Amino acid sequence: MSERSYLIDTNILIGLEDNREVEAAYSSFSALAAKYKLDVFVHEAAKRDIARDKDHARRKISLSKIDKYRLLKPQRGVTVADLEKQFGPLKKPNDEVDAALLHSLDQGAAAFLVSQDQGLHERAEAFSPELGRRVLYIGDAADLIVQTYEPKEVPIRHVAEVEAHEIDHTAAFFDSLRDGYPEFDNWWRKKCIEQHRPCWVVYDDDELAGLIVRKDEPADDTDAISPGQKFLKICTFKVSPEKRGVKLGELLLKQVFWFAQANGYDVAYVTLYAEQKSLLGLLEYYGFKCTYTKEDGELVYERSFSREALAREDGQSPFVSARLNYPRFVLDEKTEGFGIPIQEGYHDILFPDLYDPFQPDLFAGLVEGALPRRPGNTIRKVYLCRAASNLGAAGSLLFFYKGQSKNPPSQSITAIGILDSVALARSTSELLLLTGGRSVYSESDLDAWGASTKRPVKVINYLLANYIDPPIELAELRGMGVVRGMPQQSIYRLSPEALRSLSARANLGFQT
Repeated sequence: MSERSYLIDTNILIGLEDNREVEAAYSSFSALAAKYKLDVFVHEAAKRDIARDKDHARRKISLSKIDKYRLLKPQRGVTVADLEKQFGPLKKPNDEVDAALLHSLDQGAAAFLVSQDQGLHERAEAFSPELGRRVLYIGDAADLIVQTYEPKEVPIRHVAEVEAHEIDHTAAFFDSLRDGYPEFDNWWRKKCIEQHRPCWVVYDDDELAGLIVRKDEPADDTDAISPGQKFLKICTFKVSPEKRGVKLGELLLKQVFWFAQANGYDVAYVTLYAEQKSLLGLLEYYGFKCTYTKEDGELVYERSFSREALAREDGQSPFVSARLNYPRFVLDEKTEGFGIPIQEGYHDILFPDLYDPFQPDLFAGLVEGALPRRPGNTIRKVYLCRAASNLGAAGSLLFFYKGQSKNPPSQSITAIGILDSVALARSTSELLLLTGGRSVYSESDLDAWGASTKRPVKVINYLLANYIDPPIELAELRGMGVVRGMPQQSIYRLSPEALRSLSARANLGFQT
């Protein structure tokens, strides 16, 4: 039995094919089944059911439309008496059809039966709870397909998902791809547009600035050689050269990592050439490895994903392990955790994905023109403060608490970071050097800190591991024992119990 097979009752067939406006649940089920190439069957018994329809015109139309679906024939030799013995009294011809459908379902000829007939649902439940769970109403069937096959969205602002046909591939952005691959336009049309390949895009002033074209691949049809069953191929990964200063490559790579982890991929891979040095460096920093070289010199870079807990390795810093296995991190009895209070203004700058004003401007959420001017929503980040508290070793976990705020979330832990390093800046020049390309502040912003020998600024470098959805609000934090009394105003150490509770509550998509 394939979990991709759905048997539809006569009432569903009529609801889908009748000559009237289709209800939303029916159209949703039909569209999702077509999108994910699911097998939708009509039982041979449905023909007998439809033949009894006294509306001659509707009967003729319905019978003609059955041929659109795969026909499921009953098991030979099964009599009405057999069906009645198995599924209870069959007083009407319609009952016989219901029993025939349930028999095929019980035999494993389909994974689910979709019906709006309450009596059929009750008959299935009476036979067994397991069979009853496999008989679905049309709305539940659509929801199940979404839950099973629809990719989970990840909340990264400024990155939009579109299909290839929505992109103007004649734009200058693609010129370098054409130069290196003369067949590019034909490939884009045949492989991307006609196959409706999904893409992640970033626009700046209505111009395409970053692009990833992705493709799902099974184990028996992939160029990757790492073990796994579910593969994510990055067919195209390109950032406009003049836009690379705003960390678009890392922004797009974060989208890949979070998407792959949230949706249970085993391997993500990309092919590229040795001269693409900046992209090679970025990929290798986050654990991609060259597995082999093709005959034309193209390199195949692969990265494995897992939902298992990340174990501490001898001779390797927990931070390095986390970086190479991002977004997973090490959490064991040696891992330290800290709460980091952060004011709303700084929170909005560091975590622009979570910026949620009560009265957003008209352009909030749009791709075009929404590109961040500084790398606020990249992976590598820096937080500045003057907290006297010390932090732990590299690989420690940081839980960011947004204080009382005008816009939601307020008084909540919203994000998890993985500590890289901590340093003190005693001048603006030191601050500029220590923050490097991670800073979300301008030079004048840094100068305003007034870093000096007497009043140094603490520079906390870290990786953004994930956002916590929904955020952990103050009442829940008190219930967990993380906050006692008034919320802490400075960096504080988390107890091992609080660290475990917060990590479990974060629902990170991997064991901790």
